[in-house]
Amino acid sequence: MKKVLVTGFDPFGGESINPALEAVKKLPEEINGAKIVKVEIPTVFKKSVRKLAEAIKAEQPDMVVCVGQAGGRYDITIERVAINMDDARIPDNEGNSIIDEKIFNDGENAYFASIPIKAMVKKIQEGGIPASVSNTAGTFVCNHIMYGLLYHLDKEFKNTIGGFIHVPFIPEQVVDKRNMPSMALESITKGLKLAIEAAIETKEDIKETGGKIC
Repeated sequence: MKKVLVTGFDPFGGESINPALEAVKKLPEEINGAKIVKVEIPTVFKKSVRKLAEAIKAEQPDMVVCVGQAGGRYDITIERVAINMDDARIPDNEGNSIIDEKIFNDGENAYFASIPIKAMVKKIQEGGIPASVSNTAGTFVCNHIMYGLLYHLDKEFKNTIGGFIHVPFIPEQVVDKRNMPSMALESITKGLKLAIEAAIETKEDIKETGGKIC
């Protein structure tokens, strides 16, 4: 049986809930014949990557999908690339504010996701849920863990594919945030399930428009 490791961050930035973690918790234990292993990750620079690397070593998954919150986005976004740079706008959950520092000195300037990002977007959309390709994972802990994931896959776990998915706020998070988009938790969970299904089913990503002008 194949195995998929799926991670979600704990709440950060003053929020009491993180839809990424809550949606990951609601995923079924098996998708398309693959065992789903769920891990909570701290929203903390360095510690997050260490915990992820430990989980990969322990579980030896075929695929790793990390999930994070992107408040302000209206759809589920599959990230294309992670850059080798931390530049924190706010402190992480342990008060660390890392500014303009490389994540790994011996890493590439950037790593691209090895999951089929466009096939995943298409399957989510076919399920009636807004989704798109994103070309920036930011410079906070989400980019940090995506980069750390792909770094470790490149250096140690070459037979494992991986990537990162950003999800919007859920409605209860935007009650006091005017004109801020949100998505029902059930839709986020369904979107993640569809994305994982597509990643399991797809041997080679589809070639379909997913770019942006700016």
